[in-house]
Amino acid sequence: MSTRNASANEALTPVGADQRVFQWHDHASLWFSLGVGLLVMQVGAYLMPALGTQEALLAIVAGSILGAGLLGWVAKIGCDSGLASAGLMHAVYGRQFARLPIVLNIIQLIGWGTFELVVMRDASVAIGRQGGGWEGAHWPVLATLLWGGVVLLLISGSMVQLVRRIIARVALPLVVLSLLWLSWQFLGLAQEQGLDALWQRRGDGGMGVMPALDLVIAMPISWLPLVADYARHGRHGGAALRGAWAGYALANMWCYALGVLVALTLPSQDLVTALLLAQGGLIALSLILIDEVDNAYGDTYSGAVSSHSLLPGWSVRRWGAVLAVVCTLLALVLPMHSLEPFLLMLSSVFVPLFGVILGRLAFGANAGALLAQAGKAHAGPIAIWLAGVALYHLLPKVAPALGSALPTLALSFALAWATRPRSA
Repeated sequence: MSTRNASANEALTPVGADQRVFQWHDHASLWFSLGVGLLVMQVGAYLMPALGTQEALLAIVAGSILGAGLLGWVAKIGCDSGLASAGLMHAVYGRQFARLPIVLNIIQLIGWGTFELVVMRDASVAIGRQGGGWEGAHWPVLATLLWGGVVLLLISGSMVQLVRRIIARVALPLVVLSLLWLSWQFLGLAQEQGLDALWQRRGDGGMGVMPALDLVIAMPISWLPLVADYARHGRHGGAALRGAWAGYALANMWCYALGVLVALTLPSQDLVTALLLAQGGLIALSLILIDEVDNAYGDTYSGAVSSHSLLPGWSVRRWGAVLAVVCTLLALVLPMHSLEPFLLMLSSVFVPLFGVILGRLAFGANAGALLAQAGKAHAGPIAIWLAGVALYHLLPKVAPALGSALPTLALSFALAWATRPRSA
């Protein structure tokens, strides 16, 4: 790649000092907001009744702290280097080979962006039908187009201004109030049913604590390919680490725990229906649904940054508009609920991918210098990554009690660190 092209590529060029405006509370607001979502609550409900209440909460707290810690660690590397995720991949895996994980990331982000639109559409229709309308077959189509249009509108503006003015000042207070209200309502319901009995409730043994930990960690890990795209706009790496870690850990714990609480108190209800049944649930769910938009926006924006890294002739905003339209069209035609296992399988690629990136770039490595010196393909990191992908899928077959994410991440990190050039 020529110097001229590299300088025109925003994703492979460190962010300038004038664009580094995020402080720790900006990182915390963004990642708390991104951590809140209906999908997270639904996954939390999956822990029951396989686990007992205490086991589920242990997995939620430990998994959230570990997973969000990894998120914060990558945020620090992105902030210190000023590079987007695509730049970190180029620095570690080589300029030509990095195109493969970048393309896989774009596919993943289109898939998750589409899935978010489906979640928002289904929740919108459920809210509309709860109010006595929205029975026609055209409503899901209109709801999909509505939310797709909102994402398209947001992607045309400034990401930095969106985070600092809309998410931090408007969306965050509203979603916190919604979570507080829903938590109060379902804790009241739990008290009526007997808090002590629910607290002592045992699981049916369908899931061990380690696989449950895997499930909890899956959410923060799914954001690892995106975090540097935002953190590079931060002023200090330490603030990026603390903000992303604290914001996401709190949101993840809260939403997973709320999902468990709903499953305990209304085990036969669909989660969205159960939320609607709570007093004031219609308003609270509507506010959470509005907050869900930033998840779809986050997928679209990072997909645009990654796409721009491959074809810098189109700006990030132009790529964002294209991806927003693609996600909307896919949400209209694809049976997304049946595609969730495929998306989870694809996301497994990024656990060892970022284990290697952390092993090579953590603890003061100069990512910018490594990017400038990067060759076409770096055999060591590539081999470790591919071995990690194989291990991720092998572990459930040979040692299901261990889970997949943590062992794979730990081994990928250790091997990448052990083979790291000492000059880095």
